[in-house]
Amino acid sequence: MPENTPQDNKNPKDPNGQKPPVPNKPQSRGMFGFFAIMLMILMLVMFLSSAEKGTKMTWREFENSYVAGNIKTESVTLHDSAITAIQTQQETGAKDKLIRVELNTADRELKAQQLNELTQGEFESKSPSGFVQFLYMFGPVILLIALIWFMLARGMRAAGGGAGMIGSFGKSRHKTMTKEMTGVTFKDVAGIEEAKSEVTEIIEFLKNPKRFTRLGGRIPRGVLLAGQPGCGKTLLAKAIAGEADVPFFSISGSDFVEMFVGVGASRVRDLFKQAKDSAPCIIFLDEIDAIGRRRGGGFSGGGNDEREQTLNAILVEMDGFASGDGVIVIAATNRPDVLDPALIRPGRFDRQITVPLPDVAGRLQILKVHAKKVKLGPNVDLEKIARGTPMFSGADLAAIINEAAISATMLDKEFIEHEDLEEARDKVKFGRANKSRVREKEENKLVAYHEAGHAVLQALLKDADPLHKVTIIPRGSAGGATFSLPEKDRMGYSLKWLHATMRVLCGGRIAEAKAMDDVSSGASGDIQQVTRLARAMILEWGMSAKLGFVNYAGEDSREAYIPDKDYSDDTAKVIDEEVRRMVDESYSQAEEMLLNNWEKVEAVAQALLKYENLTADEVHALMRGESLGRSTVADLLGSGPSGPAKGNAPAEPKLAEDGETDMPGDTVPDPA
Repeated sequence: MPENTPQDNKNPKDPNGQKPPVPNKPQSRGMFGFFAIMLMILMLVMFLSSAEKGTKMTWREFENSYVAGNIKTESVTLHDSAITAIQTQQETGAKDKLIRVELNTADRELKAQQLNELTQGEFESKSPSGFVQFLYMFGPVILLIALIWFMLARGMRAAGGGAGMIGSFGKSRHKTMTKEMTGVTFKDVAGIEEAKSEVTEIIEFLKNPKRFTRLGGRIPRGVLLAGQPGCGKTLLAKAIAGEADVPFFSISGSDFVEMFVGVGASRVRDLFKQAKDSAPCIIFLDEIDAIGRRRGGGFSGGGNDEREQTLNAILVEMDGFASGDGVIVIAATNRPDVLDPALIRPGRFDRQITVPLPDVAGRLQILKVHAKKVKLGPNVDLEKIARGTPMFSGADLAAIINEAAISATMLDKEFIEHEDLEEARDKVKFGRANKSRVREKEENKLVAYHEAGHAVLQALLKDADPLHKVTIIPRGSAGGATFSLPEKDRMGYSLKWLHATMRVLCGGRIAEAKAMDDVSSGASGDIQQVTRLARAMILEWGMSAKLGFVNYAGEDSREAYIPDKDYSDDTAKVIDEEVRRMVDESYSQAEEMLLNNWEKVEAVAQALLKYENLTADEVHALMRGESLGRSTVADLLGSGPSGPAKGNAPAEPKLAEDGETDMPGDTVPDPA
């Protein structure tokens, strides 16, 4: 709800006919001033009660001066911590001065006796009053207790009695948003049309409830937005705030939990109380899985757990809504499987809207939305970028546009070119290209043959994704990379595609073993992927003839440390044998294909050593026996207006060394 402006205070009512809220009066500072005055009085009394300051003097010097008659007898005074007196000056016109002999607890009695003998009892003894001694002993304690009492009383007044002794901790920490504050509307949300459609119905329900209740329907109480990270759940909520002309209360699930017990439930009650007072309105709970996890699961603290108390408060508040409350709760999470069943039942969260990863058309729309904020060149093909980014979320696509803009800026370009977007896509997916370190010749050769093995199999296998490009420049944690470009979005994985992908994964190890007569650890990522694919095919997808149409994966609730296992040890042995069989078959088939086409692997590997990067068209041309005929990096650096420099033969291009490892790594799509 918009805050009151100075103009609103001039009118007795706002445009809706409601009285503006009375501004809160500043809290009285009388108690604070009282304690400050008490502290000043205490310090003043302590200062005045202490012995007056003067020139320090030893007892021997004081004794000699007194015997010489330089000290006024009537001014000698014995205090708790010092002996003071007034000393007359021998010089003409000089003023008398105050002298001081320091005493301590150990020698005070002795010095008092000596002073009595010296002055024949003619001195004055002063001791602090009982009130001063009382202030010395109990004054700081009294002030501390009074200060604590004052802070607690002030906190209870600030909480308005709703949070008890914890003061303002029990107040809700939500943010009230309006369409002017978010700056986001449905025009800024693309690629999730079904989710937008369902949310649009909610907004229309708030604006015109009689239209829906005419046939007996009731307003939904809750909407749960579920989807993978970066798909646009929070952006969709901001768009709702931008479209709906009602108050929008936004809060994160983690904001309910504090170090004090009971704060979360108190904040829930305060939030819903304010929402009911501002109805019709929307409450948005981001990352609700922080407090909405299934009760009693895993290793939670039981019924007294703070998060469970907060969840119970949410359940009670949502169930207590009357049909005319006009409060809608919208929650977002990327883990709907761990939410408590009582939270997601109809009557609380009546609708569960899935916000999926965008398809090709959705990715193109998202790229166009973000491209409006940057300058694109004439050769940019956003449709090609959309095709080459399967399984990318909206956040990933926004990062591609941003990285491309940064790269073009660093190169002093006037606009973003298509190669900037290609590089940004590879950077977001696989990491930054490492070009700062030099790699040895033998390692270059190993990486080149490894990537050539992947690329040749990717080009030969018709059931695999089409080859896009291949490089031996290290990127991220990989020594090289072979990129594919899927022709379409894949909702599931066919057996033919899985077998082809597994053979492509085996190609790197086979090629480097054949060329180098040795193997390296660079195929670790390939081994991990091919094993994960084989286990998924057997455990989850029922693609093993021996094990049949049975799921052995169990339920992954991620609530316990011990994984679920619903099969015997004998079945586990069969599973291991089937995984080994599938991987061995893929390896032998890939090895046979590469050995029959070894001259193609040689051609691609030598071209990679020479050019560092190859496109799919260049790889296919090399496999047909054609030559590329383009200049290398060394040729461009060594040639000039007068030809190559004398004595400098074109050197073989040196490649950057990976900061993590020098070996080729995980380079193909990960369907599992």
